[in-house]
Amino acid sequence: MRRLTLTLAMLGTTAMTAPAFADGHLQIVDEPLELTIHMHWPRAQGYGVGGDTNEPYPVELVAREMTGISLVDATAGANTTDSNEAMNLLIAQGNIPDIVGGHLIKQPVNEFGPQGAFVPLNDLVAEHAPNIQAFWDDHPEVLASITAYDGNYYYIPYLPDGKYGRAWFIRQDWLDTLGLEQPQNVEELEATLIAFRDNDPNGNGVADEIPYFARQWEEVNRLLTLWDARSSGSDTYHDFYITDAGTIAHPYAQDAYRDGIANIARWYEMGLIDAEIFTRGSSSRDFLLSENLGGLTHDWFASTSGYNGKLAETVPGFNFIPFLPPESAAGVRMEEHRRIPVKPDGWAIGHTNDHVIETIKYFDFWFTEEGRLMSNFGVEGKTWNMIDGEPVFTDEVLNSDAAVNSQMYLEGAQIQRGYWQDYRYEWQWTAQAAREGIELYDTEDLLVDQFLGVAFTEDEQAIYDRYWPSLRTYMLERNQAWILGTGDVVEDWDAYIETLNEMGYEDVLEVINSAYVRQYG
Repeated sequence: MRRLTLTLAMLGTTAMTAPAFADGHLQIVDEPLELTIHMHWPRAQGYGVGGDTNEPYPVELVAREMTGISLVDATAGANTTDSNEAMNLLIAQGNIPDIVGGHLIKQPVNEFGPQGAFVPLNDLVAEHAPNIQAFWDDHPEVLASITAYDGNYYYIPYLPDGKYGRAWFIRQDWLDTLGLEQPQNVEELEATLIAFRDNDPNGNGVADEIPYFARQWEEVNRLLTLWDARSSGSDTYHDFYITDAGTIAHPYAQDAYRDGIANIARWYEMGLIDAEIFTRGSSSRDFLLSENLGGLTHDWFASTSGYNGKLAETVPGFNFIPFLPPESAAGVRMEEHRRIPVKPDGWAIGHTNDHVIETIKYFDFWFTEEGRLMSNFGVEGKTWNMIDGEPVFTDEVLNSDAAVNSQMYLEGAQIQRGYWQDYRYEWQWTAQAAREGIELYDTEDLLVDQFLGVAFTEDEQAIYDRYWPSLRTYMLERNQAWILGTGDVVEDWDAYIETLNEMGYEDVLEVINSAYVRQYG
């Protein structure tokens, strides 16, 4: 990536930034101000360097010019990719930077904020951050979801945009070859997968087709919805969910889960599910599609639809398209995965910060029109241009071999600061097949309510921490064992539930429901 020399002359070539410099309406301080920041997330363990140079993010450089505030990296745990580990190290050190941001900060910030480690933001936002306050006014449920047990909130979150995330994809060319229609219910889906297994849809004369595959092994549990069970209540795998009664429970402790796992294990034994589903890893989509072996998956709309273009020449007739979720055994169409409106990522203000008003104004900058565009698309005139009132990526960005989101990370856009995502950024590189799939999904009422999480008191947190990690481990061990054929979920079920209760499942439910009622009313 070329070195970016930020000059007024360069910025003056863009429609957005020139007026900002001309009238200074985004300037926060009269004299340059440096704020230290801990920024740890999966893509980067530190803040401010993009690409293979030592230059700060291009977005950071423009934000400095616009606001007068510079962020200086002070990230703990730069030698680990585990954001929780890095946060624990930061807290243990006791030297909290001005800003603490990145991946999975909600729980530690809500735990240590009431203890004085982080600054409560309620009054600061109301008095000095009109753009953030306007978002809260329009989305009170999101504000409730980030509020700690003491009634304060301590971080500004990363706020995803858009509606759908993952979808069901099927090899339409295989269906056409076999003279089949798209399956409309779970019985038809099973028949389709059997046909993929037995009838040589790839035409190579070898029974090598993999009817159902997934990049993340957890997606095998998504099949649970076909038997009216759940695999998660949010966009995080294995999460708690909101029951029809309005309480919180875990999907892996329900009778419907027992029946769903029994059927998934049956499909696995029949060879309808990738035999290497638990070990093949994230490259499975690339490999199985490019080798013309994979028939069905559940994966992201935008990235999965791109394979039609990628494989058009190497796999003749390749046509992998979204289709409606098949009706469950009870006749319900459900798309369990959706874009959650708020992430446990973002940034907070450390208690040692001597410039809290300037900092909250800086947070608010990213919710202005200019800041939101930059946090989503990068620097205007460099990675995008405003065309007919719409931000449009340059041809260089859209035609690059690198994914658009990967390019944005190097620019300092789409990183896990507290910002409001703009779905227009993704729509531009979403293939036509996925766009049509999204329109198809919009014809049905497919999405379910999401569990947005809770904030525990210190006592509740202690109970949750005492029991939940071992409970989750046990659940997942039995989950994989049953699918692989070690044990029988129906025969083992009563003993399994008894073990969960002995391990503290009811205690976890009690504190999580208490917190849920307190937080959401």
